Amino acid sequence: MGWGNIYKRRMKVFTLAVVIYLDYKALQQREKCTSKTKRASLWEKAHERNAKRVLHLIVELEGLWVKLGQYLSTRADVLPPAYIHHLKKLQDSLPPRPLEEVCRTVERELGKSMHDLFLNFEDTALATASIAQVHRATLSDGQEVVVKVQHDGIKEVILEDLKNAKSIVDWIAWAEPQYDFNAVIDEWCKEAPKELDFNHEAENTRQVSRNLGCKKDFHDTNTPSNPVDVLIPEVLLSTEKVLILEYMDGVRLNDYESLQDLGVDKQKLVEEITRAYAHQIYVDGFFNGDPHPGNFLVSKKPPHRPILLDFGLTKMLSSSMKRALAKMFLASAEGDYVALLSSFAEMGLRLRLDVPEQAMEMATLFFRSSTPANEALQNVKSLVEQRNRNMKIMQEKMKLNEKEVKRFNPVDAFPGDTVIFSRVVNLLRGLSSTMNVRVVYVDIMRPFAESVLQCNINKGPSFNSHWVHDTPVLSNVEAKLRQLLIDLGNADKILGIQVCAYRDGEVIIDTAAGTLGRYDPRPVQPDSLFPVFSVSKGITAGMVHWLVDNGKLKLEDKVANIWQEFGTSGKDKIKVHHVLNHTSGLHNALASLTRENPLLMTDWDECLNCIAKVEPETEPGHQQLYHYLSFGWLCGGIIERASGKKFQEILEEAFIHPLDIEGELYIGIPPGVESRLASLTVDMEDMKKISGIGKRSDLPSTFQTQEISQMVTTLPAIFNSLQARRAIIPAANGHCSARALARYYAALVDGGSVPPPHSSSSKPPLGSHPHIPKFPSHKTSKKQKGSKHVQKTDSSTGVNYIRVPSDISCSSNTSTRGGHGNDPKSGKLFSNPRIHDEFMGVGEYENLTLPSGEFGLGFKKSYSNDGDLIGFGHSGMGGSTGYCNIEHRFAIAVTLNKMNFGGVTAKIIQLVCSELNIPLPADLNRHAESLTNDGSNVGKPMIN
Repeated sequence: MGWGNIYKRRMKVFTLAVVIYLDYKALQQREKCTSKTKRASLWEKAHERNAKRVLHLIVELEGLWVKLGQYLSTRADVLPPAYIHHLKKLQDSLPPRPLEEVCRTVERELGKSMHDLFLNFEDTALATASIAQVHRATLSDGQEVVVKVQHDGIKEVILEDLKNAKSIVDWIAWAEPQYDFNAVIDEWCKEAPKELDFNHEAENTRQVSRNLGCKKDFHDTNTPSNPVDVLIPEVLLSTEKVLILEYMDGVRLNDYESLQDLGVDKQKLVEEITRAYAHQIYVDGFFNGDPHPGNFLVSKKPPHRPILLDFGLTKMLSSSMKRALAKMFLASAEGDYVALLSSFAEMGLRLRLDVPEQAMEMATLFFRSSTPANEALQNVKSLVEQRNRNMKIMQEKMKLNEKEVKRFNPVDAFPGDTVIFSRVVNLLRGLSSTMNVRVVYVDIMRPFAESVLQCNINKGPSFNSHWVHDTPVLSNVEAKLRQLLIDLGNADKILGIQVCAYRDGEVIIDTAAGTLGRYDPRPVQPDSLFPVFSVSKGITAGMVHWLVDNGKLKLEDKVANIWQEFGTSGKDKIKVHHVLNHTSGLHNALASLTRENPLLMTDWDECLNCIAKVEPETEPGHQQLYHYLSFGWLCGGIIERASGKKFQEILEEAFIHPLDIEGELYIGIPPGVESRLASLTVDMEDMKKISGIGKRSDLPSTFQTQEISQMVTTLPAIFNSLQARRAIIPAANGHCSARALARYYAALVDGGSVPPPHSSSSKPPLGSHPHIPKFPSHKTSKKQKGSKHVQKTDSSTGVNYIRVPSDISCSSNTSTRGGHGNDPKSGKLFSNPRIHDEFMGVGEYENLTLPSGEFGLGFKKSYSNDGDLIGFGHSGMGGSTGYCNIEHRFAIAVTLNKMNFGGVTAKIIQLVCSELNIPLPADLNRHAESLTNDGSNVGKPMIN
């Protein structure tokens, strides 16, 4: 190409860009003076004329611009219909080169005349695209083939266009830094020239065919994982500019009438194409980078399988990049922020600021389900709105003005390997929209992505010598416990776990093992934070008791006297003790709303407002039904109204600071702790067994076994999300380490006495993390004053459990921050000498609870096999548990991230209790007795 032609090409491109830009800018001004009814017509006409301009120039210039047009023609999900209609002609309908030029190239490349090579060579091209055109022919031996012939001189055009594109990208990056696409064009400059060598394409075709197991003469004893049902033509002969393939009789994807006549299921067709690409990307790490509609056929013979064509542009991924891409996909599907940020680091994607929510939003958007073409306008609008929201967040975080934020690029480093991958995902989405089908990529791609990480997913103790965190063994029972954990890990019953136990105020177990998540192979540490679901209720209930102990409210107080808005809709008789005892009648409150919109539960103020308006289903004190979600909002509203402070402020004041557990116990995590979060997954074997369990009379109608089994499948995605983790959901979203939770119960079992400092052998030391929660906005109401709570004198109750003497020596049980309660210097959380009676609703508090109920006042009561009341605690959905035995001054906490229904936890507590000669709670004993050898739970699920 001479410099004159080069200059003309550049000028034509830049001129068209300016013309289209000015056309749309003028239209924006014009529509201000146009009625709303006519605006749509104006835009449609503008799209039509500009689409024609683009098509005309692309056809004239050919080369790389055809590639760009082909890509744009597939983006029916975001581009106006006029552009799709005109640009789709570029997929295979460009003006063909003269037959003489084609024959000349074939003869020159193959060294034989057309007569010697072919019995027949059709004059009319089957298809013409950017680099080559394809003719049907018959070889001299009679085989039907297609001959792909490269356009003469196209190599020079493509290379020059790449230079032009590079210049344009450089200019855009200078003018608008937030649109720096240099990483993209650099990757194109590296990969695009490979398309110009058909020997390269021939080998790519053979390789993909072998990988997908679809080559006719390919036989392998190993069946490909997640096999796909597609066809790829066999390569017969290749040179640099000529490629001969077997002929496959098929229909083009854009030939909708023929597809309809054949009865092709378009949904199934597109899903199978998507599966083929998922296999190439995640399983093989070698994929076709150009899946536009012109590169597919549909076989005319049933079952009408997709035929994959054109492997000139392919991408080879390293094993590490393949794993990182799989991890990114699965992390976005699970809402696992920690694994997502980890995948970014592994692939070399660096952001200039800490925006995990926006990173997850971006990943989720990238893998979103495809939509039909008629939703393109709404898609564009949503994308623009989302981008504006993100820009505003960045502006606030970086303290930039409007001009500065427009020039700010949040991406510091973009890995080139992901450019072609991104293009493929977008092309597949565009293909789905063009075919007018909706594809859920999460469902289709998940098994392929998971197969990449199987080596990480299945790396239990037998494959990992450091599966148990390397901390000193504090007791003989801890040594035996660690062996049990290894056995359960090898049986795939544990993913990540922490166990901590106190006896007589001293730590006897402090073990961490496993990994932080299914897709996050980092080891669990002693300070890792686990979501513990309803274990949170035991902490929330403790906060209510702390306020009672400090005279801020009384258990007999009517809630409406504390929380004025609450006294509507027949709730005026509900008292504080009814809420703690799960007898308020509000057991199903907000259940339907949170099912319709699960993230509603993350709006603290809205949930408090809603629960203040609901109507109870039963009279207070009449029936004990587990308040699985409403408990938290009821207690939370009481706590904030009675104290006049925010929920998390009371949590800090009552327990975090006195117990010295800063940074390891939260209800609503603050920003900055994401790297320590464990991610939830589900034990699917337990899930299969729960469906056979009958109705439970102690659970509300919206929380029966069937509902629970359905709910559990969605819980990980919801509660792995930062939105849920950062919200205040006092019934369900506590995050803590086992050592912090065990220390809390160790204090409770000693009547509120703060235990000695935690073992120094546990690193980092408990309480060493800064505890700076970010409090949400708090809408205060007028504080309702209640009379001081006066403790009654103790009376003989006949309660059959051993009380801890009130004069237990606490000389060593001092807190570095000072205790609370009536005497802040006492080293105690509570001053009430009968606080255990209060927790369990016995003795003088017995009249405040339903006698036959499993719950006391906020805590679940534990009985021995002989019927003696021995302790209290609270478990959570999935198996995490806090429990204490009063007589033996024993406290234990178990936190885990592979959700089961109590089998693992029961087996752990059974071992510890038996080794220490402590009676096992009867309900846990039933769990333990019903365990199979591999630890699966086949009894009543432990969910509270």
